Formats: sequence, C-alpha cells, structure tokens
Amino acid sequence: MAESYKHRAVPALDVFKPDLFKDKVVFVTGGGSGICYGITQTLMRLGAKAAIVGRKADRLRAAAEQLERDTGSKAIATPADVRKIDTVQEAVKMTVDTFGKIDFVICGAAGNFMAPIEGLSSNAFRAVVEIDLLGTFNTVRATMEQVKKNHGNYVHISATLHYSGLPWQSAPSSAKAGVDAFSNAVAVELGPFGVRSNCIAPGLITGTEGADRLVPQGRDEMVQGFMPLQRIGEKDDIANAVVFLFSEAASWITGQVLVVDGGSMHFRGPFLPYPDSVLDARAFKSLFPGSKM
Repeated sequence: MAESYKHRAVPALDVFKPDLFKDKVVFVTGGGSGICYGITQTLMRLGAKAAIVGRKADRLRAAAEQLERDTGSKAIATPADVRKIDTVQEAVKMTVDTFGKIDFVICGAAGNFMAPIEGLSSNAFRAVVEIDLLGTFNTVRATMEQVKKNHGNYVHISATLHYSGLPWQSAPSSAKAGVDAFSNAVAVELGPFGVRSNCIAPGLITGTEGADRLVPQGRDEMVQGFMPLQRIGEKDDIANAVVFLFSEAASWITGQVLVVDGGSMHFRGPFLPYPDSVLDARAFKSLFPGSKM
C-alpha cells in the first residue's frame, strides 16, 4: 500500500520578498501568543512594525521584546482588554504616537473551551462572545479611522467550527459565525475608502492552546488521519495566508473567508464519539482536562 504524502510548512521568507511590508504598521489583538504571535513574527520579518495587544502587560512586554530580538524590526506592547473599547482606543493612541499610523489590523483575540451546552453557564457563553465578537467590533471601531486614512486591511481570525453543528463548541461557533458576518459588513461599508476586510479560518494548528484543548489526549495520529493533507497545521501556514491577504496580490479580494485547514472541512472526522458524547457527556470529560461540565 502506498504511503500518504505530507507537504511541509514553508517559511514566508522562502516565498515572499524580505521588504514586502517595509514602513507598514500592524496592530494585532491576541498578538502576545499562539497563532497571532506567529503571524506578527512573520510580518515583522517582512519589514512591518507591530503593536501587540493583550490583557497581561508583563507577558505582552516580554513577547514584544522577543519579537524584536528574533526579527530585527520594532514591536511595542499595548495592553488592552478587547471587551472594553476605551482600553482598545488607548492602545490605538499609543500605537499612532509611536509609529505614526496603522496600516493593517489583525483581530485575533479569542476565547474557547470544550463544553456541552448543558455544561455552559450564561456567563461562560457571554465571555466567549464578548472576547471574539464584541472584541472584533471594538477593535475595528477603534482603528477604522487610521485604516481608512491609509487604505489598509483587516484580517479577522475566524474558525471552521460553525460550518457544522460541532458538539461541545456552541459558544465559539456562535461567536465566529458573527465574526464572519461582521467582516462582510466591514468590507461593504469601508470598501469605498480603499479598505479590505477578510477572514482566515484556521484548522488545527500545532503548538497552540486551541489544539491542546480541542484534540483529545493521545489522539494526534487519529486527527491527522482525517485530514486530506495528512498533517496538523503549523503557524507558518496561517502566517503565509495573512501575508497574501495583506499584500497587493490580494488587492481585489474582500469580504471573503479563506479556510486554511489542510482540507479538513471537507472530510470531518469525529473528534468525539457521536451520539455518546452528547447522551453521556460526563463520560468523555477526561479526554479534555480543561473542559467545562
């Protein structure tokens, strides 16, 4: 029997010119860790300056310093809670005071955990929606005058969760569906100002909190087997998609969702046994130590 083939993840500098984003400034919510940290690192390696946004100031400053060491470009920490627009506005002011402008915005702050509906409180559901959806609105509202002035771009980090009724993911599925819809509205309303707005919907990305929470313990090989391209994604895969959408090569692309998931959305395997995982949810709690029940 023939063995399956796995494409490798390619670093951006192997494909794109090193000064692609020279003199550009990117504002990144959720930029202190995970996928958005990886995206920021790639954009900085291509010449951009960055302001990263998060709630934990000390961790954020350490991340900004590490980004500068790794890329040779400039990064600042702009602490804010995306659920509170006044703090985002202050982060925007700090960015403009430092760099003079904002060209690109990545709305990447997100909250997620595994929980069946019966294990979700109203407060828990609200928390996810406020971080993902309200946080995206607050970020766009606080940055839009700068982005309009510079004919810039938005990329919203969405998901594929809401493309089907995925068990134990009702809160993030609802929030990300709203993010997709809001991005479309941004594309239509700000398009005449030369602003583009698109979403990227990542699949499972290794080395992220999301993958740690969503992949059942000990099931990595099983999960990879259900992916047409036969591997879990890497941060470079998402970063390269963002580079494309921010580049002039995508200048006629707006109001779209780019799915970057190795083909998984077309061949969904069962992360949880169905219907057992909804008939007796507590029996599967041990597979997801961080789940709510």
